[in-house]
Amino acid sequence: MVRQKIEIKKIDNLTTRQVTFSKRRKGLFKKARELSTLCDAEIALIVFSASGKLFDYSSSSMMQIIQRHDHQTEFKLLKQPPLHIQGSDGLGKLSRHLMELSIELKQLEGEHLQGLSLASLIKLEKLIEGGMSRIRKTKNERLEDEMRELKTREFKLMEENARLNTQPIEKSSKRNAFDLGIPPISDSNCSDTFLKLGLP
Repeated sequence: MVRQKIEIKKIDNLTTRQVTFSKRRKGLFKKARELSTLCDAEIALIVFSASGKLFDYSSSSMMQIIQRHDHQTEFKLLKQPPLHIQGSDGLGKLSRHLMELSIELKQLEGEHLQGLSLASLIKLEKLIEGGMSRIRKTKNERLEDEMRELKTREFKLMEENARLNTQPIEKSSKRNAFDLGIPPISDSNCSDTFLKLGLP
């Protein structure tokens, strides 16, 4: 018995629609699993039902496949200049050069490496190693400059400390009447006062 072909249009009956959705979703996921196993393909399926319920299948990590898709899409967009720029020769060259530089920058950051050959990857690795060598050299020079500056400051502080240690320490004397601003009292005045106070 030959299966009857059904017309591909929205199923009006809600119950029939839900049953068809469930059966066909399972069949779709089964086919995706078979394709992934047979052809060693990376597959990610995301399905939302009419009610908004999420169903998904992935042959490996869903996030890794999505990120790979995003990178590939971004790479294609970077390689193809916008239509309004493609016409004019000067702007087109400038745009292509800018996109090439953007791709090189992304590759230096470790992105968009899927399409590169082994020779390109080796060249990129040498380029990064050369950059790292220059960065280390500059960093070491800065560290040496800072060390010299700290040594100079340490030497100056040691000299100042030695100078302060060699200065005589002034002994604090007892405060006398002059320090307090009281005029000196002579012995004669003292005895007169004493006698005067002693009178009846």
